Amino acid sequence: MRAFVALELPEAFADEVAALSRQLAAVCEGRFVAEGDHHLTLAFLGEVDEAGARAAMDALEAACAGVGPVELAAEGLGTFGRGRAATLWLGIRRSEELDLLARRVREELAARGLTYDEKDFLPHVTLARRARVPRGELGDLAFPLPDEARDVTLFRSILEPDGARYKSLHSVEL
Repeated sequence: MRAFVALELPEAFADEVAALSRQLAAVCEGRFVAEGDHHLTLAFLGEVDEAGARAAMDALEAACAGVGPVELAAEGLGTFGRGRAATLWLGIRRSEELDLLARRVREELAARGLTYDEKDFLPHVTLARRARVPRGELGDLAFPLPDEARDVTLFRSILEPDGARYKSLHSVEL
């Protein structure tokens, strides 16, 4: 199964991300992430078997022990890639707590022999894939207000023709 570890967005922040996404969908082409599926990935594991999923759950428990809520503050838009393959994302301001959580999750996964995508951690929430963002102004966008995230989850990613569907496998409250 395809799996990843992510910080879940608190309800009010998630609602505001969804509203921002709807604003952007009115001026940008792309396959926008479904409402309720927005998250902040801490580590992408890729394919894992059942034993790997159980090890990832243990890693999550260890990584989150003693860690409190993490502040989320929106910090502009960005893209990965070019042309029709671009991914549009909402940047999240780096903080000591957020960087520490991502590092601990990755260290605990590695300690259990699990591999993950080792790209540098860039805190963001994916808004759309295959996005075409017009040049110039995007209008008066309403960015989410700062909030605190309290849940870290191991998700299963199920790829379907119209996009990925996510299933929570295990969550830990901060």
